[in-house]
Amino acid sequence: MAQLWGGRFTKETDQLVYDFNASIRFDRRLYAEDIRGSIAHVMMLARQNILTEAEKEDIIEGLEGILSDVENGKLSISEKYEDIHSFVEATLIERIGEPGKKLHTGRSRNDQVALDMKMYVRSEVRKLDDLLRDLLQVLLSTMEENLETYMPGFTHLQKAQPVTLAHHLGAYFEMFKRDHERLRDLEKRMNTCPLGSGALAGTTYPLDRQYTASLLGFDGPTLNSMDGVSDRDYIVELLSDLSLIMMHLSRFSEEVIIWNSNEYQFVEIDDAYSTGSSIMPQKKNPDIAELVRGKTGRVYGALNALLVSMKGIPLAYNKDMQEDKEWAFDAIDTARHCLTLFTGMLETMQYHKDRMEESARHGFTNATDVADYLVNHGVAFRDAHGIVGRLVLLCIEKNIALDDLPLEEYRKISDVFEEDIYEAISLKTCVNRRVTTGAPGKEAMEQVLEIYRTYLEEN
Repeated sequence: MAQLWGGRFTKETDQLVYDFNASIRFDRRLYAEDIRGSIAHVMMLARQNILTEAEKEDIIEGLEGILSDVENGKLSISEKYEDIHSFVEATLIERIGEPGKKLHTGRSRNDQVALDMKMYVRSEVRKLDDLLRDLLQVLLSTMEENLETYMPGFTHLQKAQPVTLAHHLGAYFEMFKRDHERLRDLEKRMNTCPLGSGALAGTTYPLDRQYTASLLGFDGPTLNSMDGVSDRDYIVELLSDLSLIMMHLSRFSEEVIIWNSNEYQFVEIDDAYSTGSSIMPQKKNPDIAELVRGKTGRVYGALNALLVSMKGIPLAYNKDMQEDKEWAFDAIDTARHCLTLFTGMLETMQYHKDRMEESARHGFTNATDVADYLVNHGVAFRDAHGIVGRLVLLCIEKNIALDDLPLEEYRKISDVFEEDIYEAISLKTCVNRRVTTGAPGKEAMEQVLEIYRTYLEEN
C-alpha cells in the first residue's frame, strides 16, 4: 500500500478496506489532467515566491517526464497506489527527491480531484461536440439530397400525411442541434477552476487563483471553496445531456430498425454496419441500431446513480463523491462510441425511394388533402371529413389508393369532384403546398436548409 497520509494512524489500513477505498483502478485515466494541473499549480507557486525557480524547474521537468513515460508506455500506472494523485506525487519524489515533496503545497486532494474531473469533462465535452457536429453534417447532406423523396409521415405508427425524407430527417437535425447547444452551454457554465479551494476552506498561502485558472484555460476561479470541492453539478448536467443525446439516438435507431424490416424495406443498411445469423443464412440484422437503443439505458442508469449518490451529501467533500467517476467515464465512452457508429451507419445507409413513395401512396396519406379539396370547393369541413372517410373505405374494399380511384367513383359520393382532384392529391402537390416555416414543402425546406448550413458554418 502506497499512500500520502498516515502520521495520525498507528496501524496499517486493512487490505480489504484499502482496496475498497482506492480509486486508482478507474481514476488512472485522469493522469494527464492531474499532471497538467500540477504543472500550473507549481508555476503559480513559483510566481508567488512559495517555490524557488530552481524547484519549479525541477518539478516541472519531473512531471513532464512522468507524462511522457506514461504515454510512451515506459511507465505503468501501478495499482499499489491509492489514487492517481498518489501515483504521480510518489513517482515524482522518487525521481527528483526533496523538491517533489513540495508539489502538494497549498492544495488538497479535494480540490485536486475536482480540478482533474473538470478538465477531463471539459475535454470530453469538446470531443462529443465534434461528434455531434459530424452527425449534423451527415444529416444535412442527406436532407439536401432528398428534398423530393416522398414518404409517409406517421402518428401512432399509423400512416398520416405525406412528407419527404428531408423533412423527416430534419426533425432529428433539430434534436441533435439542441444537444449540440446544450453541451456548449455546459462548457460555459462549468468553466471555473476549483484549484486553490484546499480541502474546503482555502489556504493560508498567498495563492494567485486567477493566474492558475488562466494557465489551465478557465474563465476564473470558483468563488466559494466549499462549493469548489463538492460541486458535481456539471457531471450530473453532462449525464443529463448524454441521456438526451442517447434518447434521440435511440428514437432514430428504432425507426431505422422498423425501416429495415421486411415489411417496410425503406432502407438498406450497409454490410459494414450489419451482422448475420449463425443459423439463418438469409438474415441481415440491424445490430448497431439495436445496440445503440439498448445502451441508452446504460447512460440513463449512470445519471440516476449519480443523482442518488449526491442527494444526501452534506457540505463539503465526502467520499461518496468518488462514485462520480466510474459512472461518468462509462457514460462518456458509451455515448461517444454510439455517436461514432450511428453516424457511420447513417452515412452509408441506402434509401429505397420508390418503396417509400409507394408506401405513402397506399397509406391514404393524402386523405386530408382530399378533404381540403372539398373545403376549397365550398363543402363544410365536417361534411368533407365524412365524404373522405367513405372514399377511403371504398378504396380499402377495392385494395387501391385514392390516386387510383376512378373519377366516376368519386362523383358517386360527391359531385363536387372534377378531373383536377388527381393533381390536387398527388404526393408532390400535397407536400409542396405546405410552405409554412417548418413544413415539408420544398420551398420551406430550402429556407430551413440554409439556416442549418449557416449554423454549422458558425459552430
